Amino acid sequence: MEENLIEENLFEQRIEIGTLNNAVTNIRNEIGKVIVGQHKMVDLLLIGLLCDGHILIEGVPGVAKTLTAKLLAKIINAGFSRIQFTPDLMPSDVLGTSVFNPKNAEFEFKRGPIFSNIVLIDEINRAPAKTQSALFEVMEERQVTIDGTTHFMNFPFLVLATQNPIEQEGTYRLPEAQLDRFLFKIVVNYPTLEEEINILTTQQSVPQNTLLSQVEKLITPVQIAEYRGISNSVLIEPRLIEFIAKMVNATRNNASLFLGASPRASLAILKASKANAAIKGRDFVNPDDIIEMAIPIMRHRIILTPEKEMEGISADELIHNIISTIEVPR
Repeated sequence: MEENLIEENLFEQRIEIGTLNNAVTNIRNEIGKVIVGQHKMVDLLLIGLLCDGHILIEGVPGVAKTLTAKLLAKIINAGFSRIQFTPDLMPSDVLGTSVFNPKNAEFEFKRGPIFSNIVLIDEINRAPAKTQSALFEVMEERQVTIDGTTHFMNFPFLVLATQNPIEQEGTYRLPEAQLDRFLFKIVVNYPTLEEEINILTTQQSVPQNTLLSQVEKLITPVQIAEYRGISNSVLIEPRLIEFIAKMVNATRNNASLFLGASPRASLAILKASKANAAIKGRDFVNPDDIIEMAIPIMRHRIILTPEKEMEGISADELIHNIISTIEVPR
């Protein structure tokens, strides 16, 4: 016990994370002016920002998915655009297209709404595969290639996409290659009874638009780069890296899974665990940080066998069962 305390004290002296913690606290408070509850979703959004990872937010209508994404963009002093995906949306409607300029008799590239810092894609599963494939390059490489010319995205670039799991008519399943490009899949649940009473009490006197107008910009792109550097510097022991590898590898050798998690999932868990420790005020990763990040990172990357789906077992339950079979380093 004394050795653990000495080890933690040594760690506390190595990395200064006070500025990051203050920023996280301020952002939570600012979002809390409008959003009641949903603390897990807010923390995962902040971790995604620190890890430079795109985020898929899934939940039934009316649980503040889009509102929370808009709030995060409002808090960051950077560009913001919103794209409403529909079945008739074309790739050029997202990326942009070349337009002929008669003044100089040349084609000029007109940028689409994807060219922003924070991009909110509403109901991403309503666009067909052709439009979804247009996002592959920009999500992975932060660039768009049109007519042989490569256009680079400005820093930061983050896609926040929402989808409704209930309505199936007029929707398309997202390709596995695209799902793998999302750092997290956040599942947003209904608020508790107490939280819903709080929502009604707050917004009966102050309209939501008024609350939104009171939200202030708190961080700049320069500060985001600084906080990411701090997050990446968080310490992780080799035995915890091995724990991550064993966890992900176990999904590839499980009889209940048709598809396991990719190496991209291992890297995502590593980065997210560091960010999770940082926002909690620690500059070292512990096993709980890893376990906490494993489900939102892997739930959209694995595919259950048809037999397990018929049994009603969820991806979250299966990941939890896999983790429980692996010895946790202490």
